Amino acid sequence: MHKIFLYILLFIIATPLYSQTELDSLIVRLEKEMAKRDTYDQAKESRIANLKTLLSDADITPENHYFVTNKLITEYEYYSFDSTLHYIEENLVLAKNLGNDYFIKESTLRLAKLLATSGRYDESINLLHEINPSNLSQDLIIEYYIIYKRCYYELRTISRVNSISAKYDQLYFAYKDSLDAQISKLGENSKMYLEVTEQNYRDAFDTRKALEINAKRLALAKMGTREYAMVAFNRSYMSSEVDGNRLNQKKFLILSAVSDIQSSVKDNASMANLAVILFEEGDVERAHKYIGFSFEDAKFYNSKLRFLDISNVLPVISKSYEIENLKQSNKLKKQLMFISFLSIILMIALFFIFKQYKKIKMGREHLKTANLQLKDLNEKLNFSNNDLKRLYEELSAVDTIKEQYIGTFLNLYSEYIDKLDVYRKTVRKYIVTNKTNDLLELIKSKNVVDEELKIFYTNFDKSFLHIYPNFVEELNALLIEDKKIIVKEREGLNTELRIFALIRLGITNSSKISKILRYSVNTIYNYRVKVKNSALNRDDFENLIKKIS
Repeated sequence: MHKIFLYILLFIIATPLYSQTELDSLIVRLEKEMAKRDTYDQAKESRIANLKTLLSDADITPENHYFVTNKLITEYEYYSFDSTLHYIEENLVLAKNLGNDYFIKESTLRLAKLLATSGRYDESINLLHEINPSNLSQDLIIEYYIIYKRCYYELRTISRVNSISAKYDQLYFAYKDSLDAQISKLGENSKMYLEVTEQNYRDAFDTRKALEINAKRLALAKMGTREYAMVAFNRSYMSSEVDGNRLNQKKFLILSAVSDIQSSVKDNASMANLAVILFEEGDVERAHKYIGFSFEDAKFYNSKLRFLDISNVLPVISKSYEIENLKQSNKLKKQLMFISFLSIILMIALFFIFKQYKKIKMGREHLKTANLQLKDLNEKLNFSNNDLKRLYEELSAVDTIKEQYIGTFLNLYSEYIDKLDVYRKTVRKYIVTNKTNDLLELIKSKNVVDEELKIFYTNFDKSFLHIYPNFVEELNALLIEDKKIIVKEREGLNTELRIFALIRLGITNSSKISKILRYSVNTIYNYRVKVKNSALNRDDFENLIKKIS
């Protein structure tokens, strides 16, 4: 039991929400169709132009001219009152010229219908009086009674005199009965039968039955036609009469308006009636938009009746729209003033922010300058540290060289003392033993000197290469490719290399070098010039030699 109650409650809550959502979707659809009005009108104009082209054919027969004009009248019927009237009158003249009684009565009925739909009821009735209904075909007699019925229905509605209204009411029901008699000959599922039956139920105030018939008509009608627009229009008001539900009323008015737009029907009422309902509900902006759209259609169609209907509501809606616009304008002005006030505050705030920003920027610039200075000092400090490191390494290298040279010197000096002592003992021996000739032979020989010089070179080479193991490679790197000095493996330095080894050790004077290596000064000079001429950088060659590590 509780579940059933819950389901009923949910249904009651959900139904209005669904209906409102459906209505919102239909409004979106309607406004899309409103935007496409010109497209639909262009298609209508294209069909009209094609029919006019057929009429301009010189070989067209009068009968075919009549039929084509009838089709043209059908296109114009709810599109342009003046054009419809023009071509009906043209066809009526043609029918009379042809002497065709059916054509004359058909055109007269079309003219009467046009006058009736435009509010010219008396003129329409006068035309109908000229027709003898006794010899009308079934389709024409039905049209005949429908027009009469339409005229007296409208006249009894607008009449303010009771006696005249009663007379129109009596005539309305008389023609209704005549029409019913003709309709009964048609099938119950024919569109005309259903239309008349629906109206009869409405006259009898049996709206539910009328809605049932209307549902059948709506199922038979096609969206985008005048027929669908009329059936949906009637259903909108019957729905509100049954349950007072304006959602359904608006829904079918929208569907009717969409069908009117798609079929380029300018003689329409759905859009204007929808505008009135929206206005009553407070949607002034949309109501103004829709009534303006409807007014443009009425102006295009040029129907006094439709102008009259719209003129009753247009000023009211327009006035309310102007008031709403004025309210909105005042509201916008207040908002603009408030925004302007906020803008002034914002500008003041921005001024102080900018001022503070400049201070911060200046502080950043100072900080940046200080950082750059600090960076520069760091670089200088690093450079100084590198210099100190280099000097330390050089001093360490000098100490190593000193140690190496001192050790070598002491060793050589000790060896030479030993050799001198041996030489002294040998001389003394030769003198004591009176071997003067042998002593002279010993003194004359250079073998001892040559042998000692060879030992000197060997010791010098080993000591120097021990201190500067890459000396040969680095010196060759300063020479032209084909002038590099080639030293065989396990061999010592040659004369050129020893000269520049001494230069590396700081002995640059050729005279001193010649004494050490026991060559003439010219020989040393020639060697130096020869090697320098083979250098990549001749002018700075010896300075680069001094930097070899």
